[in-house]
Amino acid sequence: MKTIKGPAIFLAQFMDEVAPFNTLDNIGSWLAQLGYKGVQIPTWDKRCIDLEKAANSKTYADELKGSLSEKGLAITELSVHLQSQLVATHPAYDIMFDGFAPAHLHQDPKARTAWAVNQVELAAKASANLGLNTLAAFSGALLWHTVYPWPQRPSGLVQAGFKELANRWRPLLDICDQHGVDIAYELHPGEDLHDGITFERFLEELQGHPRANILYDPSHFVLQQLDYLAFIDFYHERIKAFHVKDAEFLKSGKSGVYGGYQDWIDRPGRFRSLGDGQVDFKGIFTKLSRYGFDRWAVIEWECCIKDPVQGAKEGVAFVNNHIINVTQKTFDDFASTGADDNLNKRILGL
Repeated sequence: MKTIKGPAIFLAQFMDEVAPFNTLDNIGSWLAQLGYKGVQIPTWDKRCIDLEKAANSKTYADELKGSLSEKGLAITELSVHLQSQLVATHPAYDIMFDGFAPAHLHQDPKARTAWAVNQVELAAKASANLGLNTLAAFSGALLWHTVYPWPQRPSGLVQAGFKELANRWRPLLDICDQHGVDIAYELHPGEDLHDGITFERFLEELQGHPRANILYDPSHFVLQQLDYLAFIDFYHERIKAFHVKDAEFLKSGKSGVYGGYQDWIDRPGRFRSLGDGQVDFKGIFTKLSRYGFDRWAVIEWECCIKDPVQGAKEGVAFVNNHIINVTQKTFDDFASTGADDNLNKRILGL
């Protein structure tokens, strides 16, 4: 068993034009004062990081890491959620996903994909320069529009989709391997990798690539009505990152897991601030500790009701209260009769 690190927080939902959320230095000072020990950095946000510079300049990477270290903060992981989404997208979503890329790439899906691939490559190099071994990402999606099989999916469609997804990611995973970095895919509705079965399909096409791993976020499993505790039993060896995010599913006579196209606040399944939802975090922290997960517990704040500042402030104590300092001794050691081969044989009547 090992002890989980934390608390840490993902910066993406907090960056703003208003201080202290307008620069990495300012938000870092604010978070350190709240008691945070780590930050997960969104690489698309120039207020947080110059990704290309971090990939090509060890000096810049050291300075970035050092400026946070002076505040008592570590960088937990870099995130390429927005860029990695564009590694694989279906044309039906082109207009909406154009906003994830620079303006000069809009309405040019091929150029946009090439840019996204390069961004992930840069993030792998930047991670290595920063001394990080995990990169948080989405898989993208070629099949999501067929998630509900109506009309009936043609035979072989799913296999072809996962083969293509693997073909796009294999070169990037190989680059990550060269830099000693795992890609932790956040299993998320809207992505082709959204549950255990889809991750297994992907992994099979990759022949079990060691750098293809999981960012565990139980909130997305609550919304899918998946057993998020049993998931850890199945996939703990591949869990390399952890988003601490709460959620709830309130059964309704009018709407279900698909949400009826409603806004988040009206959906049966919705994200909540830590402690306000239904996720069994005691069970999660227990299982992860038991399986030796010693990486970061990173709060991802997404709530349709509570203010983010309140959520961030409350999150520190919440994570601290759930981190288990794993024991180094057995509770009944006081009653031990010692270890002796001859004694054991006598007890067994041998």
